[in-house]
Amino acid sequence: MKIAVVGLGLIGASLAKAIRRRTGNTVYGLDIDPDTCKKAKSGKFVDKIIEPDALVKADVTFICLYPEDTVRFVLENRHRFRLGSVVVDTCGVKRVIADRLHAPLKEAGIHFIGAHPMAGREVSGIDGAMEELFDGASFIVTPFDDTPPDQLKEVCALAREIGFGRVVHTTPEHHDEVIAYTSQLAHLVSNAYAKSPSRKKHKGFSAGSYKDLTRVAKMNNRLWVQLFMDNSGPLIEELNEMIIHLTEYRDALAANDAQKLDEAITLSK
Repeated sequence: MKIAVVGLGLIGASLAKAIRRRTGNTVYGLDIDPDTCKKAKSGKFVDKIIEPDALVKADVTFICLYPEDTVRFVLENRHRFRLGSVVVDTCGVKRVIADRLHAPLKEAGIHFIGAHPMAGREVSGIDGAMEELFDGASFIVTPFDDTPPDQLKEVCALAREIGFGRVVHTTPEHHDEVIAYTSQLAHLVSNAYAKSPSRKKHKGFSAGSYKDLTRVAKMNNRLWVQLFMDNSGPLIEELNEMIIHLTEYRDALAANDAQKLDEAITLSK
């Protein structure tokens, strides 16, 4: 099978590297940055660097770009994908991508599968790419009723072959609702926590809890602002829920009410 990876950043380069080293597939790489392309070739992430016109050679094309760039690239190049081939996006939001790409690709004779590799690092770019980045991670797919079962099965089998520990099937809407809690809220809470003036005094007083809570505080703003804005509804709901509980803790402390604080911090089963 011939696989193209568009966007050789952290996720794209890690996908390319894992596919090339762990499977017998041919991997093509495409990126607008010449230095990234050189690194991909010299680091043996890909078999060949290509231009958009060569996308016609690929059986499967992974689009590993920011959300808006993903939509723009796919729509501008939909005539270049091979008829009957599969285009898989890897964005951290799914509904806004599916709503804008599914129908145009279907009209062009291309099959679209939304996916979200649940893995990452605190660094970005090809220099942070790792063959083992996806080992044990979840690979979420959001197929449509008209997604060919054989091609969906092929993409999911490829995910397992390169190290993903679990493949999760869901809808774009459900993905975004859950991801607002499991990923996006966590990043915002971490970012807010790290903005405390007390952060300047943490050395010598911080251990595992501090490290765990601040690990994702620093974000790639261009990427995460898009992800937050594209999923603002579910994310606002999660933020409102968080604010309710933080207010409960503050009010109990201010009232010197130990019983209320005990009730507030107790996790319901």
